[in-house]
Amino acid sequence: MSDRTTAAEKLGAAAPATSSPHVDAGDAGYSKDLKSRHINMIAIGGAIGTGLFLGAGGRMAGAGPSLAIAYAVCGVFAFFVVRALGELVLYRPSSGAFVSYAREFMGEKGAFAAGWLYFLNWSTTAIADITAAATYAHFWAMFSDIPQWVLALIALAVVLTANLISVKYFGEMEFWFAIIKVAALVAFMLVGIFLVVTQHPVDGHTPGFSTITDGGGIFPMGMLPMLLVIQGVVFAYASVELCGVAAGETENPEKIMPKAINSIMWRVGLFYVGSVVLLALILPYTAYSADQSPFVTVMDKLGVPGAAGVMNLVVLTAALSSLNSGLYSTGRILRSMALSGSAPKFTGRMNKGQVPYGGILLTAGFGVLGVALNYVVPGQAFEIVLNFASIGILGTWGMIMLCSLLFWHRAQDGRVTRPSYRLPWAPYTQIVTLFFLASVVFLMWWGGGVGRTTVMFLPLIAAALVGGWFVVRGRVSAIEAERRDA
Repeated sequence: MSDRTTAAEKLGAAAPATSSPHVDAGDAGYSKDLKSRHINMIAIGGAIGTGLFLGAGGRMAGAGPSLAIAYAVCGVFAFFVVRALGELVLYRPSSGAFVSYAREFMGEKGAFAAGWLYFLNWSTTAIADITAAATYAHFWAMFSDIPQWVLALIALAVVLTANLISVKYFGEMEFWFAIIKVAALVAFMLVGIFLVVTQHPVDGHTPGFSTITDGGGIFPMGMLPMLLVIQGVVFAYASVELCGVAAGETENPEKIMPKAINSIMWRVGLFYVGSVVLLALILPYTAYSADQSPFVTVMDKLGVPGAAGVMNLVVLTAALSSLNSGLYSTGRILRSMALSGSAPKFTGRMNKGQVPYGGILLTAGFGVLGVALNYVVPGQAFEIVLNFASIGILGTWGMIMLCSLLFWHRAQDGRVTRPSYRLPWAPYTQIVTLFFLASVVFLMWWGGGVGRTTVMFLPLIAAALVGGWFVVRGRVSAIEAERRDA
C-alpha cells in the first residue's frame, strides 16, 4: 500500500476543521507534539539566525552603520511575508505550508515550483550553516588544526541524528537553542548599552555616536553598499516562515500562531536593528570582518576573560539551530510533494517517530556536498552558498505572497472566507512586497561578483524546474486521478 493511500485513509481523523474544501494527504500521519512554548521560541529562533551572528560582520565592514537600515527595511518585508503566511495558516493549517497553499490556489505546477525553490533555499542554507559551524569551531585552539570540512561533516552528522528521532525532540532542541540565542543577545545588548553610556574604551576607541561620525557617518561609502548587501540581509531572515510549517504539528494553531507571528516585528526591531546599532556605536565598522562573528569581535577586543569563547559557543549554537530547522522544514515540505507525485517517492516515508525521514536525508545529502565545498574552497564556501540560498528565499517569499494575493482574490469573489487574523492593507501589501523581492534580484545582478553570477543561473534554475515538471507530471496526474476515483 502506498504512503499516499495510507495518508488518505487517515485524513479524516487528522485534518483540522477549516472553511477550505481542499484536503492535502501530506497533512496526515503527524503527531501534534509541538506546544505553545515551542512555537513561540521557533518564531524567535527563526528571526535570529546565522545571517545575523556570522553574516553581520562582513556586511558591517562593507556597508558601515547603514547596515541597521537594511536590517530594518528587510525586517518589515519579512514580517509582511510571515503575516501573509499566518493568515493562510489560520485559514487551513498544513505541514506542507505554502506548498499546500500553492497546490490549492495555483495547481500542482505552482506547488512543484514552490517546493523545489524552498528546497533550493534550505539545501544551500544547510551548506552555509555547516560552513559557519566549522568556522566558529576554528576559534578554539583545540580545533584549529582540524580541517574545516571535517568539522562541517561532524556538525551535519550530529544535527541529522537528533532531527530523525521525533518532532518533540526537534521542538525541545529549538526551544533551548532559541533560549540560548536570546539570552546571549540580551546579555550582549546590556553590555553594549553599558559601554556606550559609560563610554568605556574598547580597543582604544570610545563608544558612542562619535564612533559613527568620525568613521564617515551612517553611509561612509555612500548608499550603494547598503543596497548591495540587502540580499545577504534577506538571508538573515530566512527562517521566519518556519513557524508556518510547524503549525501542522501543533494543537490549536488558531490560538498560538497569531501571538507568535505578531511578536516577530518587535523582536526584529530589538534584536536585529538594536544589536547592529550597538555594534556600530562600540567599534568602527572597519574593525569587523567576514571571518569572525561581530559579537565575538567586540568581546575579544573588550578583553573580558572567556567572554569571546562564550559568545562563540552561542553563535555556534545559532548555526546548528538553523541547520536543525532546515532539515525539519524540508522534510515536511518534501513529504507533501511526494504524496502528490512531485518529489521522489522515498521523501514521503515516515519512521516510527512520525518523522518524514526521507526528505530530511535528501537535504542532508546536499549538506554532504557542502562538506566537499568546504574541502575545495573553505574561504569562499559561505559567500557562494549564501547567494544561492538568497535566490531560494526570494522565490519562496514570492510564492507565499502570490498565494496570499490569490487567496485575497478568492475571498473577494466569495469562494473562501478570510480569517479574522489578516495581512493588513491587502492587496497592496502583497504587490509592494513582490516588487521589493524583484528589486533585490536586480540589486544582486547590479552588484556584480558572486551575486551577478548567481542571478545569471536563474535561467538554468527555471529550465530545471520546467524540465523537472515534465518528468513528474505523468505521476502527478496518475495520483490525482487515483484520488478522484477513490
